[in-house]
Amino acid sequence: MDANGGLPGVRRVGLSDPFLWLGQGFSDLLRAPVPMLAYGMIIAGLSSGLLYGLYVSDAAFWALTLTFGFVFIAPMLAMGPYEAGRRLEAGEAPSLTQIAFVRPAFRQDVAYLGLALLLIYLFWGRIAQIVFGLSTYQMYDTIEAFTAFALTTAEGHNMLLAGTLVGGVIAYFTYMLIVVSAPMLLDPRSNVFVATITSFRTVAMNPLPMTLWAALIAALLIASAATGFLALVVVFPWLGLASWRAYRALVAEPEPVPTGAQPA
Repeated sequence: MDANGGLPGVRRVGLSDPFLWLGQGFSDLLRAPVPMLAYGMIIAGLSSGLLYGLYVSDAAFWALTLTFGFVFIAPMLAMGPYEAGRRLEAGEAPSLTQIAFVRPAFRQDVAYLGLALLLIYLFWGRIAQIVFGLSTYQMYDTIEAFTAFALTTAEGHNMLLAGTLVGGVIAYFTYMLIVVSAPMLLDPRSNVFVATITSFRTVAMNPLPMTLWAALIAALLIASAATGFLALVVVFPWLGLASWRAYRALVAEPEPVPTGAQPA
């Protein structure tokens, strides 16, 4: 057994590396623009359609919850760009079929990780309901009325502050859980336990660079939400490819065991 207790090695990175990952991810996007933008169009179309459905249904609260909760489910939707990044790294040209139906994503360990994210998302939704209920006794049926309450009243400001603080803690915990584990699970040698522990170790060893990386991801996703998720056509595959680059920079490949060697 090695010094890491059998876990993959984790590298230290600098504050400039998150910007390097974004640049590398964009370069990868330009290497395979057609399948990547097509994938982005699928994600953007589904997100915009759901948001529009909530809007016309006057489900203002749930529209806001979907917008901020997108960060909890985005990593699982990014399995396609992770696979594209893996194939580009191997010198292959990914197709839309290959990134839309990622075979390694259909295994038990990925399902466990997805279930964990779903439970966290449902927990976040319940917390959001509680914060809203403690802030006002009125129901706001339209997006306009809810926005006016949130931005122009003291109760609305308190709601946004409390929601941001609580949601930020939950989101950062989720980020620590998923930032490395999701792309790592494309490797059939990894399991959900090793992947999630490695993800937490990565953030713990690189607190400032990984917090900056989280802020960059959140900023791009929030900016996309401001466009009704239409900007996800470019932003989603870009971030997915950049996240693959981040994973490869942060986690060392496991060393093969020599033939005939006995485990330590």
